This record gives sequence, structure tokens and C-alpha cells, in this order.
Amino acid sequence: MARSVNKVILIGNLGRDSETRFTPSGVPRTTFSVATSRRWKDQQTGEWKEETDWHNIVLWRQENLANYLNKGKQVYVEGRLQSRSYDDKDGNKKYVTEVVAEDVVLLGSRGESGGAVEERADQPVSMPRSARRAAAPETEAAPAPDAAITDDDVPF
Repeated sequence: MARSVNKVILIGNLGRDSETRFTPSGVPRTTFSVATSRRWKDQQTGEWKEETDWHNIVLWRQENLANYLNKGKQVYVEGRLQSRSYDDKDGNKKYVTEVVAEDVVLLGSRGESGGAVEERADQPVSMPRSARRAAAPETEAAPAPDAAITDDDVPF
């Protein structure tokens, strides 16, 4: 059997506040949109151009995170692409491609959070294990609490 990969990683800004609805069985489904932009220099004119793409995100079973997903917030989204179709109210078939999020991380500093998150706002609300390992800074081991610190230990 051939191997395949369906993986999406986005870092962008929310285009609208998230919206949470519940399935008939009570499972929360939160939706929001994320804008990502790219910038390049036009080879013919030498001008800088910018293009923005919008991505529809679906997040299952995370209604507690939905309160923090407000327009303008920067987020990291990791998930997979999923396409589906439905019939609109006029009976026309519509096709939709969405990112089904597996991990959503709020980015930005405390000042950008507007005080809504009481715990450390500069830390992610949810972070995948692999990203936590990668984000852990490589630091020297701290001295034992009973070890005396001398002037030679101070770097300045």
C-alpha cells in the first residue's frame, strides 16, 4: 500500500470570532477563519506585492478554547484537509474544503490578549507534544539550590 500524508500547518490571524454549535448528540463544533499572507517582489515592476488566503477551520470538542478565538488573534493551527459537499437551500451542490484542526495554539504577547486569559498569556493554551519539545529552550542546568554563587559565576 502506498503511503500518503494529509497535514496542514498554518500561522495566521483570525478573520472573525469563532462560532460554536452543537451536533444533535451534543458534540461541540467550533468554526473560524484564518488569514495567511505571503509577500513577494514582482520581477517585472520591482514592486512588492502581497496576497492573502483565507482558510476555514473546524475544531471539534474544544468549546473551552472557543472563548479565546477572537478576531485578529494570531494562531497556530495544525490539522488535515477535508473536502465535503452539501446541497444549498436552492438544491445546488456546493463543495467545501476545510482544515480539521487537531491542535490550535494561541500566539502573541500578554498585551495582545486583552487580559482575557488569566494564566500566562505568552504561553499557548494548547500545544502539540512535538512542538513543546521543539520549543523547549536548550539551557544549561541550573546550579543546585545549596550551591553558593560567587562573582566568577556572574557573566558581567
